[in-house]
Amino acid sequence: QVHLVESGGGLVQPGESLRLSCTVSGTTLDYATMGWYRRAPGKQGELVATLSTGSDTFYEDSVKGRFVIFKDAVENKYYLQMNSLKPEDTADYYCLVQKTGVDAWGQGTRVTVSS
Repeated sequence: QVHLVESGGGLVQPGESLRLSCTVSGTTLDYATMGWYRRAPGKQGELVATLSTGSDTFYEDSVKGRFVIFKDAVENKYYLQMNSLKPEDTADYYCLVQKTGVDAWGQGTRVTVSS
């Protein structure tokens, strides 16, 4: 069974950084698309970033230049480095992994950006 666990959320001030981690068990990150999705209170969710086989990346427009998604294949983990955080980045963040036979999501970690 595939299991994803996020960590690294918290309360930060505008302009600060956080690194979210997604620990994956039950499958490897080989040939997988991994990503981060967020849902802010009262708003629709949105895909924030993805990393696919071949190191192809996608970033939602509002996070381009501030967020970076990367993986550690040895540890079977991947990350979302979030810099220059803004109040509008406040949301629950979910990691996800998709590959043949796998469509798994974590339970989420809350990020709050507030002064």
